[in-house]
Amino acid sequence: MNSVDFGRDMALAERLADAAGEAIRPLFRGDWEAETKADHSAVTEADRAAEAAMRAIIEEVFPDDGIIGEEYGTRNEAAGRQWVLDPIDGTQSFVAGRAMFGTLIALMQDGWPVIGVIDQPVQRERWTGRIGEGTMFNGRPVKTRPCPAFEGMSVATTSPHCFSEREADAYLRVVSAAYPKRPWPVYGGDCYNYALLASGHIDLVIETGLKIHDYAALVPVVEGAGGMMADWQGNPLEADSDGTVLALGDPARLEDVLEAMG
Repeated sequence: MNSVDFGRDMALAERLADAAGEAIRPLFRGDWEAETKADHSAVTEADRAAEAAMRAIIEEVFPDDGIIGEEYGTRNEAAGRQWVLDPIDGTQSFVAGRAMFGTLIALMQDGWPVIGVIDQPVQRERWTGRIGEGTMFNGRPVKTRPCPAFEGMSVATTSPHCFSEREADAYLRVVSAAYPKRPWPVYGGDCYNYALLASGHIDLVIETGLKIHDYAALVPVVEGAGGMMADWQGNPLEADSDGTVLALGDPARLEDVLEAMG
């Protein structure tokens, strides 16, 4: 079994992102076919072409590694090393012609994300992170920003419609505390919000209903930049997490957020 070699494996992750981008860019705002999956989400030719390109490379270079992909499922499920692929996180943005989606690539070792890539192929923006090292944006180090108080935090979520009634109440309590005078949270963005948080432009992202391919790559990127990711109980994210996600640029605000959520 291959052990993690951060230099080698990050180079492969970036190669995967390059291959996905080559598949996606020609189809962006172009002519392509789409269909609706069983969970009512959209999938396009670009999703499938990008994942197929990445899987082919992994199967050639590391045939014993596992793969967890959004479009083509799981391969070598028992492997200690698992590549987790979301070819287009934010397919609705892709469909709408908004360059706010991203390709997510993670390497998990024994259920824990150790390498992550968030790649925006149209704008050619790439965030890379690995456990124990700093996060890079297009080859330059980035950091989250300090947040000295709960009031004034910039809060983002993809859509409030993703929350159940109970979850929406918890989210709105956080928004009320962060924006006591004028509620103005950030909506839309999917994985792009987490990348912006890693670069110090957003303070908090709140989501629910995420699957492993939605969040595995985000953990090394956010935490390598000085932030933290957790579920809604404050627990670290791993393969068996419940799909609730908090990303904080300043870990000192975690207790404030959890208290507000109730």
